[in-house]
Amino acid sequence: MAQQKIKVGVVGFGISAKVFHLPFITTLPEQYELVSILQRKGDEAKAQFPQAKIVRTIEELVQDPEIDLVVITTPNDTHFPYSKMALEAGKHVVLEKPFTNTAEEGRQLVEIAKASGKILSVYQNRRYVSDFSTIKEILDNKLLGEVHEFEAHYDRYRAEERPAAWREAPLPGSGILYDLGAHIIDQVLYFFGMPQNITADIRLQRPHARVDDYFNIWLDYGFNKVILHAGMLVREPGPRYMIQGTLGSFIKYGEDPQEARLRAGELPVDDDWGQEKEDTFGLLHTVINGETVKKKYPSLRGSYADYYLELYQTIVHGAPLREKPEHGYNTIRIMELAIQSNQEKRTIPCTGLMDGGV
Repeated sequence: MAQQKIKVGVVGFGISAKVFHLPFITTLPEQYELVSILQRKGDEAKAQFPQAKIVRTIEELVQDPEIDLVVITTPNDTHFPYSKMALEAGKHVVLEKPFTNTAEEGRQLVEIAKASGKILSVYQNRRYVSDFSTIKEILDNKLLGEVHEFEAHYDRYRAEERPAAWREAPLPGSGILYDLGAHIIDQVLYFFGMPQNITADIRLQRPHARVDDYFNIWLDYGFNKVILHAGMLVREPGPRYMIQGTLGSFIKYGEDPQEARLRAGELPVDDDWGQEKEDTFGLLHTVINGETVKKKYPSLRGSYADYYLELYQTIVHGAPLREKPEHGYNTIRIMELAIQSNQEKRTIPCTGLMDGGV
């Protein structure tokens, strides 16, 4: 008996669709079938994916009775209206991060998804990278004891102006906090749950900047303090993660290789896909069974494809959803609290978060 396939419509044909979604939808042929792509102008999508229907409006895509799942990869201001339209049309939805532009929009989407009976999932692909999986293993096994400081960096060096980039235009949902912050905030909420208080410093550092291009956020978990940092003027990055516990430390440099390989045009089909090179393995310095250990800790393999494989199990077989809409809401809520903290120049309590589990 043939396995049920989920029929997919992809909204948008920019970097997000071409790099982070279509390579996995099209290389999982037993689970997914690409039916249509929304590309408002041009014929590039048809040239690359001749098997797909090319549509020009969101209405045409979501009203197609053949489609089961709508994958939304368009700019942030479309996330709420497009997701609402797709859910109300009876489609499951994968929504690129950040979830919405406001927590209120996020709250409404959570309710709309519940009412629709359909799956709404946020594409938090940074839960499917090598460093996240490795850190999860270290924390789950208590190799550091009780964590008292967790520091994550997502730094870049991009000093030049990019006037055509919507993420750098003064629009709702633009800026580095909504872009890169959505990843590391989600990771921390996954690892540690809801924080007690937040203190944030958000800046425009580059002379041409029109939206935030730097942030430093402190999240207070009582014993544990979390520091999240991102900037666009970091030519020589330090560690991506520095985790300190009562038994030891874990220091991690380097970057999961998947995004670079996808941007270079590779498809995720090789046996070594998502495997870091040994020179970027993190340093573990701790005590195990009473013995001091200081060694390179082998990185686990990352795999964005696992997001789509797990989503298939949820939609077709009813497995629990991992990336829940409540998670997306909480990330946006933390961002709004960070903005408030920065504006008021004070520490504020983390209120208004949803209990969505992990």
